[in-house]
Amino acid sequence: MRKVKYGFAFTLCLLLFFVGVGVASAAAAEDGEAGGGVRDGGWIAMAAGIAMAGGALGAGIAVSGAGTAAVGATAEKPESFGRVLIFVALAEAIAIYGLLIAFMLLTKISEV
Repeated sequence: MRKVKYGFAFTLCLLLFFVGVGVASAAAAEDGEAGGGVRDGGWIAMAAGIAMAGGALGAGIAVSGAGTAAVGATAEKPESFGRVLIFVALAEAIAIYGLLIAFMLLTKISEV
């Protein structure tokens, strides 16, 4: 059994988060809003990005496990392809849920 190291992925996500916070802060400072605080729209956009990134990362991890098992099961028993395809599709749906949440959050920016 191969042990997967998630330390690198976590570090990369954390780094991207802090880069995003820095970019958002710089954009707020250019607009002259740094003294008065950050608008809610910036935080909503960051939340949408985190939802999408988390969904994509989770889907990637889930598909790597389910896809490997699906290929192995299909190689041994080809008639099981339809069943294992369902499990891979369920794992891919995690990214779609993250995308839906991101769209729902981004529609709130126009209301702010």
